Amino acid sequence: MALQFYSVPVTPFQQNCTLLWCADSLRAAVVDPGGDIDKILAAVAERQLKLEKILLTHGHLDHVGATAELMQQLGLPVEGPHKADQFWIDQIAMQAKMLGFPTVNSFTPDRWLQQGDQVTVGDAPLEVIHCPGHTPGHVVFFHRASHLALVGDVLFAGSIGRTDFPQSDHTALIHSITKKLWPLGDAVRFIPGHGPMSTFARERQSNPFVADTQFG
Repeated sequence: MALQFYSVPVTPFQQNCTLLWCADSLRAAVVDPGGDIDKILAAVAERQLKLEKILLTHGHLDHVGATAELMQQLGLPVEGPHKADQFWIDQIAMQAKMLGFPTVNSFTPDRWLQQGDQVTVGDAPLEVIHCPGHTPGHVVFFHRASHLALVGDVLFAGSIGRTDFPQSDHTALIHSITKKLWPLGDAVRFIPGHGPMSTFARERQSNPFVADTQFG
């Protein structure tokens, strides 16, 4: 099942909010709607997509800030992240105040996700991979047929996620990348939470934090 995508940078942190849709039906999900809801909905309208759900990789404000508003406006169900990130979502108003963001409301996902779960976008299945480290409840969405992963803030082009937050764990993050993501294959392209796309092959060769040479 063909899956298409388009990323919209949102919030002052330029977080990659990604639209995923089934090419045949135009049924779509929005992944990590961190803010700037008008920009997100304009991108949806421009592509004539039928937005059906919200998928969340983790609970940080720049990834979930527009979730409650989208739920209210469009009645969309929310899937993800793992329940270990509930404390981040519960504290979302505090996150916004500390970072100088507009006031946002907390919410409860309709479905918490865990390792081995599956979500769908239209008729396209995405595998759920629990990748703790940046946050304890971080998940990655993987569409095996197109070798595409949405990795949130686990991995970036040339870098990895921060681990100086409450309940972050650097060792767990390295394990998530090298033991859960790399086995998906070098051909995988990934959309990170910030910055440009890359491939697992490129990061295994040159990423100073997780290149194969670091563990040889």
